[in-house]
Amino acid sequence: MGFQTGLSGLSIASRNLDVIGNNVANSSVVGFKGASAQFADVFAGSFASASTGQIGIGAKLQSVAQVFNQGTITPTANALDFAISGRGFFRLENDGEVVYSRNGQFRLDEDGFIVNSEGLNLTGYGVDADGNIVNAAPAPLQFDNSDIPPRATTGFEMGVNLDSRETPPPVTTFDPTNVQTYNYTTSGTVYDSLGNRHILTVYFVNTAPGAWNMYGTLNGSATPDVDFGPGAGQPVELLFDTNGRLDTGAMSVTLPLDASLPVATGATTPLEFQFDLTGSTQFGSTESVTRLSQDGFTAGRLTGFNVSPEGIIVGRYTNGQSRNLGQVVLADFVNPQGLGPLGNNLWQETNSSGLALVGTPSSGTIGTLQSGAVEDSNVELTSELVAMIVAQRIYQANAQTIKTQ
Repeated sequence: MGFQTGLSGLSIASRNLDVIGNNVANSSVVGFKGASAQFADVFAGSFASASTGQIGIGAKLQSVAQVFNQGTITPTANALDFAISGRGFFRLENDGEVVYSRNGQFRLDEDGFIVNSEGLNLTGYGVDADGNIVNAAPAPLQFDNSDIPPRATTGFEMGVNLDSRETPPPVTTFDPTNVQTYNYTTSGTVYDSLGNRHILTVYFVNTAPGAWNMYGTLNGSATPDVDFGPGAGQPVELLFDTNGRLDTGAMSVTLPLDASLPVATGATTPLEFQFDLTGSTQFGSTESVTRLSQDGFTAGRLTGFNVSPEGIIVGRYTNGQSRNLGQVVLADFVNPQGLGPLGNNLWQETNSSGLALVGTPSSGTIGTLQSGAVEDSNVELTSELVAMIVAQRIYQANAQTIKTQ
């Protein structure tokens, strides 16, 4: 019996060295999860009939357990390298077959799909025409490389402070080319339906304490050609109360103003948008612009992207705009150790692992996503070398048992 017992000891020591050697061999593989050999003793009879003097007949390999603790996260130069901090797996698809991985080394293929080195598609949520995330069934993520079409300005917001110490200019007839006919001017950019850029210049003329006329020109016109409501070239009267706030109740127009600009670029004309001066003031300080924004833009081409910790991929465009391109989803399992290893850093769902719990990064029990980084193997090389020495001693000791027998 001692001979058989020694042989079983040699067998499990050899299998333990196999597991340790596999860990060591994969210590530099991104996303690799180490394993540990688990053993059990062996008896010839059943427990019910065993006597107190029964001697075991050796040991056996019970299982090889995967260890899913966190690996070190290392920065890279590739924005499509993803690292998971916490629980979760990348959900990959190949012709409808779904597998899972912790290796986040991805790239774009010729069709704009995000794939790994094996050509498997990373899955996630897509976007609608306006860039909103569509939380439907996960599907392969594909970048839309088409240009963003231009958007005509529909709203223009301007906040100014007009100096209450000002007096009416010396020349009473307004002329945009004569600085002696107005007190203050500022300008902003608007866009027509073709994405052409136009300069809207606004002039303010003091007419009395607390009263101002506003005119507008387009693209440096020598005459006021912007219609803010009363008609092209006609001024809009702005009234301020004794606290320096716009007195909208006393004004003959309602904010926001219905602005209309003539354009001659082949775009829709006139260009119409809401011009809002809400928040403008008349204080005893130098004139200044306190707020200036508009919602139009020209066409834009994709130049790069960022990925948030929630997995949202945001594209950057040449026109200064940004738009969602998709969102990466991850999968978690009640029992990750029950996943079936497939090789190539892949696992598959099994009855033991339970069903995949699919969700976005940073939701529920799922960890966060870090772009431009990868998760290294979780193998601790020093510990594995120590375990190798111990396994070698166990092997030698069992060999001595056989020799003695």
